[in-house]
Amino acid sequence: MIKKEISIMHEQGLRARPAAMFVQLTNKFMSDIFVEQQYKKVNAKSIMCIMALGLLKGESVTVSVDGPDEEEAIKFIEEFFEKAKETL
Repeated sequence: MIKKEISIMHEQGLRARPAAMFVQLTNKFMSDIFVEQQYKKVNAKSIMCIMALGLLKGESVTVSVDGPDEEEAIKFIEEFFEKAKETL
């Protein structure tokens, strides 16, 4: 299992379009992927769960990945959030 703390950098936070793009990314992997914020832990492959967190710019979350492609998954997730600073 890999866990990483990630900051939300997109101006809109992780809502609507950025949330949909994130969920599309996570669904490409076989590993279980979860996003944790304070006491909430949700399935990162569910748009409803991600939207329910209501993540805003500047907030931090912990992403946990567990499965056969966890290293590749966390790499792409980190890249997604890094690129969000510039493009989303």
